[in-house]
Amino acid sequence: MKQAIIVNGVPASGKSTVGAHLTRALLDAGLAAVPLGLDVVKEALFVEVGIGDREHNRMLGRASYRAIFDTIAGFSSELLPVIDAWHGFQPQSVLKDHLARSGIERVVEIWCAVSPETAAGRYRARTGTRHAGHLPAAYADELFELTKRARPMALGPVVEIDTERPWQPGITARVRELLEQDGYVPTASASSDPITE
Repeated sequence: MKQAIIVNGVPASGKSTVGAHLTRALLDAGLAAVPLGLDVVKEALFVEVGIGDREHNRMLGRASYRAIFDTIAGFSSELLPVIDAWHGFQPQSVLKDHLARSGIERVVEIWCAVSPETAAGRYRARTGTRHAGHLPAAYADELFELTKRARPMALGPVVEIDTERPWQPGITARVRELLEQDGYVPTASASSDPITE
C-alpha cells in the first residue's frame, strides 16, 4: 500500500521544521522517508520562470503542488513521501485528485497548530530572508485571520503538533504506529532499533 505523510498548516506554522525533524527521525528508524516541500519547488520556479503578482504566485503554487504528486506517482510503495505544504490553499477535492492520481491510498496528516499571533509574527520576521517571490510582510494581517479558521484536511488520521512548543516526545512513535496499522512496512534494510526522539 502506498502511503504518505502530509505536513499541513498555514504559512509560518512551522511545517518545514516539523517535516525535517520527522523525516530525520523516520529515516533513523529505518523507514524510507522522502521529504518533498512545496516551497522548495516553488522557489526553483521563481528562479527559472520569474516572479509576479499574487495570481502568478498562486499559479506557481498550483504547479509546484502538482509536480510533487506527479513525482510521487513514480514512487514504489516502499518509499514514504513526507509532503510539506499548506494543503488548504486549494479545495480538498484537489488534494483528493492528486492523491488518487499518484496512487496514494492512505495519508497520515501532521497538523501544525499555531496561534494567529505567532503565525503573523513569524511571517513578518522571516520576510526579509525569503525569496522575493513570496508574498510581502503585509500578508501577515491576512494570515492572522486565515489562522483562526484553518483546519486539517482530515483525509486520514491526524496528529496535531503545537509548534509553539519544543518537539514533543512520542510524536514519531505515534506516526509510525499509524503507518503500521494499515500495513506499511519499513524497507528490507531497515534497522530494528527502537525509535529515539
